[in-house]
Amino acid sequence: MSRHPDIIPQPGILGITPYVAGKTTAKGGNRVTKLSSNENPLGPSPLAKAAYIEAAAALELYPSAEHAALRAAIAEVHGLEANRIICGAGSDEIIAFLCNTYAGPGDEVLYTEHGFSMYAISARAAGATPVTAPEQNRKADIDALLAACTNRTRLVFLANPNNPTGTMVAESEINRLAEGLPPQALLVLDGAYAEFIEGFGGHAALVEACDNVVMTRTFSKIYGLGGARIGWGYGPAHVIDALNRVRGPFNVSAAALAAAEAAVKDETYTIRCRDENSKWRAWLREALAKAGIPSDESHTNFILARFADTPTANAADAYLQNRGLVVRNVAGYGLADCLRITIGDEIACRAVAATLTDFMKGARA
Repeated sequence: MSRHPDIIPQPGILGITPYVAGKTTAKGGNRVTKLSSNENPLGPSPLAKAAYIEAAAALELYPSAEHAALRAAIAEVHGLEANRIICGAGSDEIIAFLCNTYAGPGDEVLYTEHGFSMYAISARAAGATPVTAPEQNRKADIDALLAACTNRTRLVFLANPNNPTGTMVAESEINRLAEGLPPQALLVLDGAYAEFIEGFGGHAALVEACDNVVMTRTFSKIYGLGGARIGWGYGPAHVIDALNRVRGPFNVSAAALAAAEAAVKDETYTIRCRDENSKWRAWLREALAKAGIPSDESHTNFILARFADTPTANAADAYLQNRGLVVRNVAGYGLADCLRITIGDEIACRAVAATLTDFMKGARA
């Protein structure tokens, strides 16, 4: 694409590699099953759907600028302080707020080598430099993160559990990371998949105990509201105050706010989603292991299937697509010999297992 000689983006913008979403189509098969974006196969709570539809009756009105009702609901369900919660158009927007507020030219934004790609995109958009720290066997290495910190490090992003690996770091290690950061650095714990772990609060207690730790969460995963684009963050009062100064007053739609409030309150449905995911995640992991496809223990709604090499992973991906099964190629995350597979419903999980079992038989023949 040609460049304009005088109208030039800010430094770093043209160095951004655009985010690539999971595929939604496949050439093969009469029916396409999308397992590439970690969506909830059960969909959102019926109460959330009803609230979304009801909100459509007043589309001429601006949404709440304070998000008070949703923040109160989140606070009640999770035992948090409502005035320390901020809402955004997905947790992606909270990540962008953090980078725009705390990082800029000359600053560094640190994350792990297989971390979510939006960390680097948001860092570059803010003019900062993204820096990666190596992982150990697809798991965050706290010593490596601490060693990578410099006097220019302003933000450290860590998803726990992580996407796209599904692995998790122990709470004691997270505490050690928070304690060891340089004084100017803010630790951001991305909890997009926290709800898939029974009894796990996404390190909320650490956020409340420290003045340098923030937590981000989303309604796109277990709550099934990816299409509504809504997420939230929880942090020290000084951080939330700063983020609200860059947040647009009507950044979340009224329908999304209503649906999210209903979703977070419907704890019975959330438990059902978590239990179904746990059941079929364990089943699929075991089935693939029997077929000769290993994966690390996952704490999310996907597994990272590992193959012997990149050509085998690519061939497996094509084999699945030819049968209408769309999974996620994660070469862009430095995992070219792996495929990330969302945990679908029973039909989807059985189809993936049968297809990959057939593939492996052919690969060994």
